[in-house]
Amino acid sequence: MRCGVDEAGRGSVLGPLVVGAVYSDSDDELVKMGVKDSKKLPPKTREHLFELITKKYEVNIVMISAAGIDEKRKEMSLNDIELEMFVEACSKFPVSEVYADCPDTNEAGFSTEMGRKMKGPEIIARHKADDIFPIVSAASIIAKVTRDRMIVDIKKELGKNIGSGYPSDHFTMEFIEKWIKDNGCPPPYTRCSWEPVRNLMTLSKNTRISDW
Repeated sequence: MRCGVDEAGRGSVLGPLVVGAVYSDSDDELVKMGVKDSKKLPPKTREHLFELITKKYEVNIVMISAAGIDEKRKEMSLNDIELEMFVEACSKFPVSEVYADCPDTNEAGFSTEMGRKMKGPEIIARHKADDIFPIVSAASIIAKVTRDRMIVDIKKELGKNIGSGYPSDHFTMEFIEKWIKDNGCPPPYTRCSWEPVRNLMTLSKNTRISDW
């Protein structure tokens, strides 16, 4: 059996990092389903494929909260956090091969380290693996849909338009900036260790000082 693994939310300033893994003996059915890199699929198609994949294949989902990321980043890099999550996601069942979307600039180094931790399967970690290997495309859909659903839940809980959670989204950054201005701290589910958030906190503190 083989496993494909990918993440969603790596660069987000708000919400969890989600890793999805899909276990399969063959790509044939995945190709027939039309799986692609989740970023290239419209939301409704992703949702439909998510249901098909979870009904037909064994999947595993591993998540870490924004607060968990902040805590772990005190002692390890984001790549190391992701490596840990990949290993956990791909260890649900015995596999002979793992196909991973490589977050590191060094594909060989990441493959070697993941192989050392998993002790058994061959590791094939590639950049843009979600474009190359259907099993990784399927994993990217599992991760993306899971995270998107969680972002919807956060929006409902906070009662605010928080955007996508990414720093490139002006709705997200405006939401965080206003929350900090009104409350003196970042909103729930925010990755406080992220530079854009730290910059907003610094700006808010400097503004309050200048008001004196």
